[in-house]
Amino acid sequence: MEPKKIALLVGALVIAIAAAFLARSMFLGAPAPQADAAAMPQQQLQKVLVATKQLPVGTIIGPEEFRYQPWPEELIENAYFIEGKADQSKLVGSVVRTAISAGQPVTQGALIQPGDRGFLAAALAPGMRAVTLPVQMQASVAGFIFPGDRVDMMLTQTVAGGGDGPPLKVSETVLRNLRVLATDQRTNPLGEDGRPVVAGYSNVTIEVTPRMAEKITVAQTLGAISLSLRSLADSTSDLEAALASGEVQAPKGNDPTAEKEMLASLANRPMDRGRTFSTGGDVSKFQRRTVPAKPADPAAAMAASAAKGEVVRVARGTSVTPVPVGSK
Repeated sequence: MEPKKIALLVGALVIAIAAAFLARSMFLGAPAPQADAAAMPQQQLQKVLVATKQLPVGTIIGPEEFRYQPWPEELIENAYFIEGKADQSKLVGSVVRTAISAGQPVTQGALIQPGDRGFLAAALAPGMRAVTLPVQMQASVAGFIFPGDRVDMMLTQTVAGGGDGPPLKVSETVLRNLRVLATDQRTNPLGEDGRPVVAGYSNVTIEVTPRMAEKITVAQTLGAISLSLRSLADSTSDLEAALASGEVQAPKGNDPTAEKEMLASLANRPMDRGRTFSTGGDVSKFQRRTVPAKPADPAAAMAASAAKGEVVRVARGTSVTPVPVGSK
């Protein structure tokens, strides 16, 4: 091969090698392209008042029934209670006017405040009535009965009977599981500091059925009425009694929701059964256990026996003579 051609081939080879090295260095030195994600605008959240559990119509609101929860700003309505713009303590003692589901925001139209028109009517469950009872301090657990509590009503009376001896003294539990709506004019058990206020009162307003309202009206004319505070754990014994009597049917299957609804329905229902009573003789051996009976009239007893054809057989020796009772 001619030297000239060899020189051209060597030069072309050198240029190709140089171009390859140059291209390699360019690709290795350049940073890999990166996709910059657009910064997502952070969603602003405000806290609104929501129900912590199911709140049916007539529920008296307590501090445990609601809480503030973050809520998307674009979903907030003007009727919501927003943290920083609403005083949560002032809502305690309000009554639910329209049912609120658990986790649902509480709206201003769903609550009615104490003192507003129709407050007491809104606090009543459908078909129920409100009755006010005059009570004394010692008959109202010394002021420790608050709106929303459950009480039993007792009637204490003296029964003369018309006979000789002291009259019968008896106390009877007339009605059970009655919901307290108000004490005097107070429907909110909490004070301005958020704590229960223990104060005396002379009247208690309770929720009853129409039939119970009639009985309470009569009971006030018979004797003294007193109230006893019920425990929150009494629902179990009441449920057993209701199941045994057939008043409540147990839900079929293993449905915890149905069981919870059954317990809630029983806990919120006043009862007019299972009456108990105690007499003076149960307390002291110097008191009576029965009503004094009228003394028997001998003449009247003999006349009654004669009317029934009762006779006395008189035996004289071997002779037996029937004599009508009451005859001479």
